[in-house]
Amino acid sequence: MTAKENPERDDVDDMDETAAAAELARLAGEIAEHDRHYHQDDAPAISDADYDRLRRRNDALEARFPSLVRPDSPSRRVGSAPSGKFSKVTHAVAMLSLGNAFEDGDVKDFIDRIRRFLGLGDDEKVAMTAEPKIDGLSASLRYEGGKLVVGATRGDGQVGENITDNLRTISDVPLRLRGDAWPDVAEIRGEVYMSHADFQTLNDRQEAAGGQVFANPRNAAAGSLRQLDSKITASRPLRFFAYAWGEMSQVPFDTYADGVGMLGSWGFPVNPLFRQCEDVEQMLDVYRDIESRRSSLGYDIDGVVYKVDRLDWQRRLGFVSRSPRWAIAHKFPAEKASTILRDIEIQVGRTGQLTPVAKLEPVTVGGVVVSNATLHNEDEIARKDVRIGDTVIVQRAGDVIPQVVRAIEEKRPAGAQAYVFPEICPACGSHAVREVNPKTGKADVARRCTGGLICPAQAVERLKHFVSRNALDIEGFGAKQAEAFYLDGLVMQPADIFTLAVRDARSEKPLREREGWGETSAKNLFEAVDSRRNVSLDRFIFGLGIRHVGETTARLLARTYGSMEAFVAVLETAQDRSSETYAELLGIDGIGEVVAEAMIEFFSEPHNRKVVEDLLAEVSPEPLEAADTASPVAGKTVVFTGSLERMTRNEAKARAEGLGAKVSGSVSAKTDILVAGPGAGSKLKKAQELDVEVLSEDDWLELVGDG
Repeated sequence: MTAKENPERDDVDDMDETAAAAELARLAGEIAEHDRHYHQDDAPAISDADYDRLRRRNDALEARFPSLVRPDSPSRRVGSAPSGKFSKVTHAVAMLSLGNAFEDGDVKDFIDRIRRFLGLGDDEKVAMTAEPKIDGLSASLRYEGGKLVVGATRGDGQVGENITDNLRTISDVPLRLRGDAWPDVAEIRGEVYMSHADFQTLNDRQEAAGGQVFANPRNAAAGSLRQLDSKITASRPLRFFAYAWGEMSQVPFDTYADGVGMLGSWGFPVNPLFRQCEDVEQMLDVYRDIESRRSSLGYDIDGVVYKVDRLDWQRRLGFVSRSPRWAIAHKFPAEKASTILRDIEIQVGRTGQLTPVAKLEPVTVGGVVVSNATLHNEDEIARKDVRIGDTVIVQRAGDVIPQVVRAIEEKRPAGAQAYVFPEICPACGSHAVREVNPKTGKADVARRCTGGLICPAQAVERLKHFVSRNALDIEGFGAKQAEAFYLDGLVMQPADIFTLAVRDARSEKPLREREGWGETSAKNLFEAVDSRRNVSLDRFIFGLGIRHVGETTARLLARTYGSMEAFVAVLETAQDRSSETYAELLGIDGIGEVVAEAMIEFFSEPHNRKVVEDLLAEVSPEPLEAADTASPVAGKTVVFTGSLERMTRNEAKARAEGLGAKVSGSVSAKTDILVAGPGAGSKLKKAQELDVEVLSEDDWLELVGDG
């Protein structure tokens, strides 16, 4: 058959670029519409043969006019050449995780917290939405002018990976938004998942080909989505549900429910079980209904997500730590199974804490094979009277972390002895003690190794923490490499990571000659290390592994002090507990005495100071930009005092922090603004003595644009 006899190529050879561009636009729209009918509605509008004919015509046009291939071309669904590695994408609006509720009472408490935060009366309705929590992978899709331009993973919530080519292959993801009622910039968020039927088909295919067999649909979806070769992704049956949005140049709706409806009108599949609720009782009714349907849905869910429906209330509620105040995930009860407890292994963490881990006869729990489970601490072992050799009940808490629930005493083998928790560190032989709180006289729940710097387990765990995803996040340098390099004597402390390449060049046995390494992998590692010589200050502080300083506290400290030099100087001065600096440290909203003491203790240790100094010779921590650099209060220190009448105290603090201000609980010479409501007392007096700017609540709201 010649080209002229091929109906898919009729007139293609005679077309000029203008006609071809118009035809490609028509085909892209028509094929996308048929994809929607087939994949989302399960109601194909044409035969498979007619559909294939449209695709072949599109391919013929693109082959003749390669410069006219459109971003929303159907051919982009089949994948492209391997990318090598994923680049980073910084989310304009952070992709945060959700807090969890496990009991009905937790849901009521959640609504009560919303009422208190917003200052609502008991009789005012808090409209909510409820929808299934899909057990998949979160993804962000950025559209400009209605066209998909960037697709990314959630990553650490602030920075994800660019997987645009892979996301383009998913038939549920529109390459171009339908209609014309969308903003110029629209970032859509949702969940990539795999159905049970497609998962089974994929595993059957993998097994027949001698390939990897996946443990569950989520693992299969994750492995498929992060392929460097998007053609492999295109061969996998991935699906997508849209449920939210991030950056929008304009938000053309007032409620979350209206927003989800609009996502559907733009061509996204949205979950058909989405519901609106007027009170807690309706929320729980929806939860129970969805739970009853769980086994018949054809895809995995692990709970129900509740969200405040009014977007203005969502904005007022804002965020706490890494979660929104206006949403929560109500998780389903954990799945359980029974197995044999073969041993109890003691692991030593970076702070010296001894953690017992149950070594189990492998058992499948919720679709995942479990061989290890947490026993929490020695008090829990004693309370549950768990013994080696016992048959135990295991569950995955929140369908994630395996834990031992209880022992089945009637199946206990004769002679099984009560477990005696070690008082000697298994890693270094030092005494392991339970610290006593001097204020309460109670022993700490955790037993800790007193070996400190001589304990290799703590050194290795600190290195693992330093290179972890939310700290330095060095590509190709994870926990496995940290442990191997430590045992080989190559990396004993964090600064050694950044001198590894220089030392390797002089080594008699360079990294490229070691088992598991080669010329390319060694070169890539050294390049990845060099790329992290400039890292944000909060990551650097978090990476130091100071006890009680998590990601949220590290970010707060980074915004408060701006530079590592200023941070260190404060902690050195604050060693004098009678100093104003110590009082100011305690005055930071979110920093209490426990955290302050942990930081001061860390920097009072000469070895720790040496570790930081060596690191700063290799790494340059970069200050965080204010949350809103255009804000009139960005970078300023604000104190609230007295009664606030137009907003709650928590709401005021959250709004100030969202605008880039630093909120303190006490007035000092470094305070920029005191917002004083009725009943202001000593703080107002001190502010006046220090000539601090004093604003009324109305003045403050006008200043920040909320008046």
